[in-house]
Amino acid sequence: MKQPPLRLHKISDSRIFFDFDNTITTFDVLDGLIRRFSISRDWEKTERLWKSGKIGSKECLKRQLSKVRISTQQLDEYLSTVRLLPDFDKLVLFLKQKGITPVILSDSFSFIIRRILKSNGIKGVRIFANTLKFSGSKVIPSFPYSNNKCGKCGHCKKNQLKKQEFRDKILMYVGDGHSDVCPAQEAGIVFAKGYLLKFLKRKKRFCIAFNGFADVLGYLRKLA
Repeated sequence: MKQPPLRLHKISDSRIFFDFDNTITTFDVLDGLIRRFSISRDWEKTERLWKSGKIGSKECLKRQLSKVRISTQQLDEYLSTVRLLPDFDKLVLFLKQKGITPVILSDSFSFIIRRILKSNGIKGVRIFANTLKFSGSKVIPSFPYSNNKCGKCGHCKKNQLKKQEFRDKILMYVGDGHSDVCPAQEAGIVFAKGYLLKFLKRKKRFCIAFNGFADVLGYLRKLA
């Protein structure tokens, strides 16, 4: 796979987007929450339906979270234990120094992401994600960025990259999973691992394999 022609007059001509679970975090936080706080094992059947493509992630999350029972205190305690992959803080600092605000696009929930970023000392990151409400011990999801014409994901990340404010910019995307496939194909530079890396290699689409954020930071420093 050859790299397509790409020129940056300055790195501030770019915008960079990050997936969250398994990309910034050391494990899938949302999956862990569902496994730990579900009142039944119905989530396993739902997960299989999603993996086989019979339902989208929006329907999957609705069904799975309907079986979760957790207080806001329990949720805070659980989220306070989550750690980010090394060097993400260094990457965020570098981007800010270059005049770039990092953007997180996630099929998880903004409440969860904000709590984790705060407990890890990360500030000044834009977040686009699904939302949660609480009713007693129940959690109620909503999906303000879904695409009803598609239905694969609860959050249509591809539509975020196509916003007017990002036009005429070099778009970069960092991700690992199923929900990253569509937005990655809208980006000029893609850092990939896991399922996303395998998918892009199969499609012979250029991408940069990464194991950690030191790899991403090193590449961006060269561009800068």
